[in-house]
Amino acid sequence: MSVVPIQPQSPQPTGLRVSYEEFLELGDEYRHAEWVNGEVVMMAAVDYPHEQMTAFLGKVLGMFCEVRSVGELLHEPFQMKLAPDLPSRSPDLFFVSNANRHRVTEKFLSGPADLVIEVISPGSRRLDRVEKFQEYERGRVLEYWIVDPERNTAEFYQLKSGVFEEQAADDKGIFCSSVVPGFWLNVNWLLQRPLPATIEILRELKVV
Repeated sequence: MSVVPIQPQSPQPTGLRVSYEEFLELGDEYRHAEWVNGEVVMMAAVDYPHEQMTAFLGKVLGMFCEVRSVGELLHEPFQMKLAPDLPSRSPDLFFVSNANRHRVTEKFLSGPADLVIEVISPGSRRLDRVEKFQEYERGRVLEYWIVDPERNTAEFYQLKSGVFEEQAADDKGIFCSSVVPGFWLNVNWLLQRPLPATIEILRELKVV
């Protein structure tokens, strides 16, 4: 009888070393895992604020992409393999533009997403801010958002000459994406508790 791994409170190496091809064929017990340096690493369990924020951003950005036909929004547990020498990660949300949709294979994204969004849980703070930050920069992700519901912060980075540079919202709190054509958000939306109604945000974005 196989033992089903339980999602840990922080990323947890399993000791299981496999090729990437073998990793992609693992069963549902490893559905919420990543492939790092040849080892299967279980992803940290998420908390309720993480779930709320991810759902909010996923609905808003997903509907925008669908209505405007600018690309495709993917989400965990789908994998993103940035490059042969980098780990396979499963971001909370990641956007692939129409120009790069050829990178989407049946089982993983082969190459960088245009935009990656990581929503921090207490157990993933260092991973998202340090390890993944460096990997996404090396792998040439064009835009990286780090949203921390617990600390009520949102940071936006854009790749400039191969280096992530933080981008500030304007004096009205508006941040405009450089990779999702026409998409903008008011950072204050992310700081509200409870989060604003999705339909109201979609109206502000003029997609409904």
